[in-house]
Formats: sequence, structure tokens, C-alpha cells
Amino acid sequence: MLLDVIEHGPKDGTNTLPPVVFLHGLFGRARNFGFFQRRLAANRRILALDLRNHGSSPHGPMDYPAMAADVRETLAAHDALPATVIGHSMGGKVAMMLALQSPACVHALLVADIAPAQGGHAHSGAIASGLAGLHFPPTLTLSEADAWLAPVIAEKPVRDMMKQNIVLGANPHWQIGLGQIVAGMAQVVGWPTLPPGMQYDGPVLFVAGGASPYVKPRDYPLMRQLFPHYRLVRLKGAGHWLHAEQPWEFLRVVEEFLRVTG
Repeated sequence: MLLDVIEHGPKDGTNTLPPVVFLHGLFGRARNFGFFQRRLAANRRILALDLRNHGSSPHGPMDYPAMAADVRETLAAHDALPATVIGHSMGGKVAMMLALQSPACVHALLVADIAPAQGGHAHSGAIASGLAGLHFPPTLTLSEADAWLAPVIAEKPVRDMMKQNIVLGANPHWQIGLGQIVAGMAQVVGWPTLPPGMQYDGPVLFVAGGASPYVKPRDYPLMRQLFPHYRLVRLKGAGHWLHAEQPWEFLRVVEEFLRVTG
């Protein structure tokens, strides 16, 4: 499945650095990484992808092997392999799966606030089920959408993100594949059983929010088994949405990772 792509940076072929690819989390979209794309695009290609059932990409059944295959196919079509892949939350799991299934496609890997483990999206699963029970009115404006979503989503920042996924106006509807997301939540929350010996030997950085519970000490053994050269840093005071809560600090970490890995 070819995914929708937003690209910044030089396209004339003179740049020899590996492209950088951003993968968003559940209910996110490529344009959420616009700040980072603009800041990093001076000397290399920076691509952000809408994962399946998100943004402007096609819809289909959700599991991590299929989503990783989407990313590989899309980057190949854009002549953007191998790439440094940066994924947040669900996008981090997609990035990890891509590195494990197709290590030659991944120059380096940065995973933001998620582990290769069960969990990490339980709250989002409840939101998905609640959203599926909502019925659109005949028309819907941006301000009306906030009140329409409030019974299901208490946090305004999450409502603001979710409003990006609605086609407003007359006959409003979801742009995202909400039905497929709800049907695939067990796969999104989970982590598949992998063949023995599967691992990615390249450079890996896990960046966890200091106030987030999503990367736990119990996850470290599997992280080491799958990614023997991984490092872990925590952003003090940041929660799960660390790149939105502390964009400059997250940018600093990304820039340093790119400097070290090339």
C-alpha cells in the first residue's frame, strides 16, 4: 500500500545523507511533524508519512507487519531507502517492525515513548470505541466539533488532534479509517510474536518521557534482545506526547542522534 507523504529538503540528488522518515502515533498524521521537518531539512530529505487508516493514506486492516510493509513500499517508491526512521508510539512500533523485517532498509532507528511490548494504547482504544459510537450531525463546524467530541475525549489537546481527522461542513465524516482502527486495536495495543533470532543490529535510540509509563524496566530485556545496540534516554518531565510537549528538547535529541549516526 502506497502511503501519503509530505517531504521537505533537497531533492536534486546532491545530498548523500540518508533521508529521515517520521511515523506518527495513533490518530496522528504526517503534518504533525512539520516543525521538525522544517528544522531538519537544510541538508537532507525529511519525509513524514500518513500511516494506513490515517491522514490521506488508504484504509485497510491493521497489524504491524502490514504497516511496516506499507512504509517499505512507499519509501522504495520515493527512492528514500535506506533511511533513518523516527517513530512515535504506534509509529514507533511500525518503525521497529520495519527494522526487524527489513534491516537493510533502516540506516538508524529512533523510537519515541513506546516499547516492543503489549500495551501503550489502552486509553486510545477506549477513545476509538467511544468515537465509533458517535453519530455525525448534518453539518459540523470546527468549533462545533470540539463540543461534539467532548463526551468521548475529555482532554482538549487530544480533541484538537482528533478534529484534524474530520471532514467538516455539510455531511461531515471521518477522514480516517475509524472502523478499521477499532477492529485492529488488539494488534495496535499488542506486539506480535517474532521468529527466534530476529534482531536489528544498527544504532537504536529509545526516547522516553520521564513522566510516561510506556517504557518500563520489564521491557529492557526484550529491547536488548531485538536491538542489541540500543540506548535509552528520558526527557525529564515529559509525558507520552514528548515531541509536542518538549519540541525543542526532542529536536536536540534528534539532531544529536543524526550527528552521531550520519
